[in-house]
Amino acid sequence: MKRTKKFIINGFILTITALITRSISMVFNIYVSNKIGSEAVGVFSLVMSVYMFFITLATSGLSIACTYLVSQKFAKEKYEEGLKAVKSCTLFAVFLGLGSSLLIILLSKIISINWLGSKVSVIPFYLIAIGLPCISISSVINGYFSAVRKAYKSAISQTLELIVKIIISVLLLKYFPLQSVESVCILLILADVISEIFSVTLLSILYKLDKRFFNKRYKITGIRYKKKILSITLPISITSYIRSGLSTLKEFIVPNRLVLFGLPYTIALSEYGRITGMAFPVILFPTVFINSFSSLIVPEFSSLQANGYKKRIIGVSNKIFIITSLFAIFITIICIIFSNNLSYLIYQNLEPAKYIRIFAPLILFMYLDNIIDNMLKGLNRQFNVMICNILDLLITISILYFLLPIFRNNRFYNSNICK
Repeated sequence: MKRTKKFIINGFILTITALITRSISMVFNIYVSNKIGSEAVGVFSLVMSVYMFFITLATSGLSIACTYLVSQKFAKEKYEEGLKAVKSCTLFAVFLGLGSSLLIILLSKIISINWLGSKVSVIPFYLIAIGLPCISISSVINGYFSAVRKAYKSAISQTLELIVKIIISVLLLKYFPLQSVESVCILLILADVISEIFSVTLLSILYKLDKRFFNKRYKITGIRYKKKILSITLPISITSYIRSGLSTLKEFIVPNRLVLFGLPYTIALSEYGRITGMAFPVILFPTVFINSFSSLIVPEFSSLQANGYKKRIIGVSNKIFIITSLFAIFITIICIIFSNNLSYLIYQNLEPAKYIRIFAPLILFMYLDNIIDNMLKGLNRQFNVMICNILDLLITISILYFLLPIFRNNRFYNSNICK
């Protein structure tokens, strides 16, 4: 009962935090968009896509590795080994963070000229390089807090980080001249980097305070975790790298495929934007209630597996599937029946409504996919997750590239999307 209570409390805290941060982020993004203009928003989005790819390189599944190892060791009351795992993961984080920073510095000129058309110089990427080690270390500490069922500390850090980022962004945009698109990107990324430095500092202090209890009672031995960490992080990392690369590829494929239907390229981009930037956020917003509890499944299943509670794992899995399925079906019905209302309420525009209806039947599968992914990670089945995710992306890309042109016909060609 005590474990269940902790699980519910932590899940509730993460859910509330996610709702607050998402709402604040939405308002802030609207403010920034109005402040800097559409061209700057477009360029900044491209810069952020580069940022996200290098964040993937810097973190490389270390959070999951830390959560899994600490959960298993703490479940067996081997606290000294658990803390050693955190230390080993942190060393990996420093190495990956610095390596990612060096790589983006080396590639910054190529990215600036060949991908961004010299809209920005290398300066934003140099700033990104400063923040990458901080993000990498933060992911490890967040993994530790997830493992010890103290997710509220991560939630506090994330909320304060967002507040710091917003305050600094507003001040920089207000008091520094926005002379060019590059200056806007530099100011916004600088605010983000400062907030990341604040976050890793706060998390480090919280971790030091939290582990004092164990340091007083246990001697940290020289147990090595390199092979174990690599066995967990490599499948996750490979999946993340491939997913990030294929997702970027998809961003270029879809608009180009839509051009085959007679759409001008700018209109194709606009239609794709309504799908990814308007319809999907509506469909995926309710996952805030699932993701918070889903992230807690990893330490729970790791602990149950460590103690050999196979029947309990099966029982918990069945309950999770039933609850998630009922919730997903409820959201599907809402999206189908009230798609027009949702579209107009959120965007004051009815055009995204048709895409909300089209993708609504997939909600059940998308929500269950998130749950199953974390279950497998909690059971140390990262390789299985890697294979499934890679196949998923390859099938998606193949359908978009090879099969989409086959469905080109007069009825679709003359439909509203082509007008």
